[in-house]
Amino acid sequence: MDTFRREGMEFDVRDAGPADGEPVVLLHGFPQDRSAFDRMAPVLHGAGLRTLAPDQRGYSPGARPVGRADYRLREAVQDVLALLDAAGLESAHVVGHDWGGLVGWALGAWYPERVRTLTALSVPHPAAMTKSLVSSDQGLRSSYVALFQLPVVPERLLLARDGAALRTMLRRGGLPDDAVDRYVRHMREPGALTAALNWYRALPYGARDAVGRVSVPTLHVWSTGDPFLGRAATEATHQYVTGPYRLEVLEGVTHWIPELAAERTAELVVAHTRTAG
Repeated sequence: MDTFRREGMEFDVRDAGPADGEPVVLLHGFPQDRSAFDRMAPVLHGAGLRTLAPDQRGYSPGARPVGRADYRLREAVQDVLALLDAAGLESAHVVGHDWGGLVGWALGAWYPERVRTLTALSVPHPAAMTKSLVSSDQGLRSSYVALFQLPVVPERLLLARDGAALRTMLRRGGLPDDAVDRYVRHMREPGALTAALNWYRALPYGARDAVGRVSVPTLHVWSTGDPFLGRAATEATHQYVTGPYRLEVLEGVTHWIPELAAERTAELVVAHTRTAG
C-alpha cells in the first residue's frame, strides 16, 4: 500500500516488511511524519513483522481538512480503522509516539478488538495525564499547549526565518540534523503546520471523548530526559490498564524516542508483540 482513503481524503502510508508478517501500525506525533520510524522499522522487519506507517491527518497533503473540529481524537482514530480496513486487517499491533500515542490509547480503549497489543511511546494514559496537570509539575511542562492553540501566532513564531524556532526546538531535543531538516521542510509546506497545530486546537472539541481503561496488552515506554512529559503521569498510568501492563524507562533519552532510541525500542516492541495470544 502507498495510500488509503477515507471520506474523500487520501492518506500516504509506508507499507514495508514481510507481506505475510504480523502487522504493526506506527503512528507518529508532532511535528514528525511516518519517517520518524525509519530507524525502528528494519529491526521490526528483521523479526518478521510488517509495518504500516501513515502520515496522519494534516500531515498527508491529501488529508488536510480546514476545520479545527476535524482534528479531534475521534477522527484520528477512525483514520486508523480505515487503514486497517483498506489493508484487509481485522486487527494489528499499534505503536504510537506523542500524538500517535494518544491515538493508540484511544484505539485500545474504544476498539480493543482491533488492537492486538499497544505500545505507547512517551505519552501516558490521557486520564493519568489530566490528573497530573494539577498534582505535579506537568502543568508547567504542558504550558506550550496553550500557545499552540492560539490562532496564527504559533505559525509565525515557529516558521519565522526559515523555521529557525522550530529547528532550535528539535535540535535541543537531540534530533539529528537530517531529521530536523526533514520535519521542518515538511512543516513549511503550504498549510502543513496549521494542520498539525489543529490537533492541539481541536482539544476543546474532544471533551466528551473520554478515553477509558485499556484491556489490551500494553507497553508504555517513557524516557527520563523528556521535558514535556513527567514521571507522575507515567507512574499513574497502570491504574488505567486492566490488561497485562509493563512500563519501560529509558534513562537519559529525550522526548524523541523513535529516532534516538530506535534499536532498543524496536526490540521492546518485538518482544511485546510476542506476548499476544
